[in-house]
Amino acid sequence: MNEQRAGFIAIIGKPNAGKSSLLNWLLDEKVAMVSKKANATRKRANAIVMHNSTQFIFIDTPGIHESERLLNKFMLEETLKAMGDADLILFLLPATDSLQSYKDFLSKELKIPHIILLTKCDKITNGQLLKKLSEFEPYKSNFKTLIPISIKHKSAKSYLLNELQKFMPKHPYFYDPELISTQMIREIYAEYIREAVFEFVSDEIPYSSHVIIDRIEESENLDKVYATIIVEKESQKNILIGQNGNVIKKISIYAREMMEKLTNKQIFIKISINCNKNWTKNEKILIKFGFQ
Repeated sequence: MNEQRAGFIAIIGKPNAGKSSLLNWLLDEKVAMVSKKANATRKRANAIVMHNSTQFIFIDTPGIHESERLLNKFMLEETLKAMGDADLILFLLPATDSLQSYKDFLSKELKIPHIILLTKCDKITNGQLLKKLSEFEPYKSNFKTLIPISIKHKSAKSYLLNELQKFMPKHPYFYDPELISTQMIREIYAEYIREAVFEFVSDEIPYSSHVIIDRIEESENLDKVYATIIVEKESQKNILIGQNGNVIKKISIYAREMMEKLTNKQIFIKISINCNKNWTKNEKILIKFGFQ
């Protein structure tokens, strides 16, 4: 029997590098919020992946970015903490991007080893890929290995996990191998609703909103989920509701379908909307909402 290995891997990259998509792909489940809009992920989320005799605990992090906004400062601190707690850093860089974000990452002079994951390789030609790989030549002493990947190719998953396994310490499993996430179901449901907000409402509202799961009433075949979306301005409430309630209805249906897919149960969902002025700039409210 192979000796058990277990370790923590921080998934790092600029906003929209594909961190949450990678996490869902590794799990074959949707537990991390995905959006085309940048800076969607706010908190660290641990996903547990078993491969051979190794337990990987992947830490999904907010994108690396600087901002004066108090909420965004919290997000940056979350990312830095995740890097400090990890055994290995997986730095994601879309193949279509320049190396600037990687250079910025190197400037932090972290002592934790890292691997570069070149994502979205299906969007470039083989010739462009070779050219991109050559751009990393001056930095090869900094990283352990560089892996080009496209999550559209299922065979790439085993290859990636086999490579990551080499860097995991020999250690008993940290969590029950049956678990796929350390997040509570309330946190996952809240992220589903927040993703729906990002999907159907544009501009600043998604970044000014927060979701609270007020309660969940469980039964054998049906769960009832009661949630509240918090916004910063009264005018944002009307936009979220929409004409004749059409926007909040779309948000509810979108979130409900994801909940049902995860639980294999019927879901009833009721969403309220409240205004808490300037909550993203108020430290006491941020702490109350779990940003601490």
